[in-house]
Amino acid sequence: MQGRFFLPGPTEVRPEILAAMARQPVGHRGPELASLLADADPRLRRVFGTTRPVYISTSSATGLMEAAVRNGVRRRALALVNGAFSGRFRELVEAVGRECETYEVPWGEAHSPDIVEERLSAGGFDAVVVVHSETSTGVLNPIREIAAAARAAEGASGDDILVMVDGVSSVGGVQVEPDEWGLDWLLTGAQKALALPPGLAFGSPSERLLRRAATIDGRGRYFDLLELDSYWERHQTPATPAINLVYALAEQLRALDAEGMEARAARHIAMAELCWRWVDEVGSGFGMSILASPGFRSPTVTAIQLPPTVTGPELAASMSAHGYTISPGYGKLKDTTIRIGHMGDHTVGEVEELLSALQGVMIDG
Repeated sequence: MQGRFFLPGPTEVRPEILAAMARQPVGHRGPELASLLADADPRLRRVFGTTRPVYISTSSATGLMEAAVRNGVRRRALALVNGAFSGRFRELVEAVGRECETYEVPWGEAHSPDIVEERLSAGGFDAVVVVHSETSTGVLNPIREIAAAARAAEGASGDDILVMVDGVSSVGGVQVEPDEWGLDWLLTGAQKALALPPGLAFGSPSERLLRRAATIDGRGRYFDLLELDSYWERHQTPATPAINLVYALAEQLRALDAEGMEARAARHIAMAELCWRWVDEVGSGFGMSILASPGFRSPTVTAIQLPPTVTGPELAASMSAHGYTISPGYGKLKDTTIRIGHMGDHTVGEVEELLSALQGVMIDG
């Protein structure tokens, strides 16, 4: 049933978007697909808040995290870790064979820009990898301030430090400004706030990143940003894309344009604030609390700490029995939290109904 699927990704997809996929594919070098991609280009730039290109990759977002490392880390990166997915970014730096130092804070906390600047100013870094909205904890990192700290550290250390950001559960639900903030790579996946089926990822590079990529050997082929850039100039992809997913993307981008990113971001904040108020006013009576601190909470996903009387999997199963899908915690938080994905095309009214059902389940025990 529509309006009852609240995973923090993949999120619920409207029937109209699913229906758009039910077409025969076309040749990926023909004019029809090029026309679709040309139409998507300015719309994606508006979603990303950038004047720069936004590439389309038939991959998970993890693929474009690897692209960031292969194309942007020359030798050594500082990885900012505060949850499972920022941990994945760190692991990718190491897997690709680059040196990596970690600035880690407890799950549920955000990173301090001052400490970022201090660590980078020591010298020897050429990149920072960081997650904007940490989907495992519901924490929203202060990306603008972190990027400013990296720029300040460049002056202190003399290093050229790229800032590469996983915006998987922020882009499309949060207003981002990578040009103004000084981000060198911002990526997302289709299945989160963009409310599309899984299978596509999107990334936007700075000119600095492309210049860096040209100096790095071993970029690979599939995630070579210079290759992606050269094809995107003529609105193509280097390899055959998931054409039917592009049909869905075209339909959804028109809907995003009609809503507008400012209104879309405001709707996400309204859904999040409703969830936070419910935890404070109702959930606290059951021993619940929000994992992330005020001021550092994601507008797209909330992680709720549970009382010792119930586990995340148990509560998710009880909600499923009432027709609602939510997520247990992720990784080491699996048993002690649940996560509600209030993102994509959900409405405030749908979140109200979900929270009413959650209250009923907690009362029933």
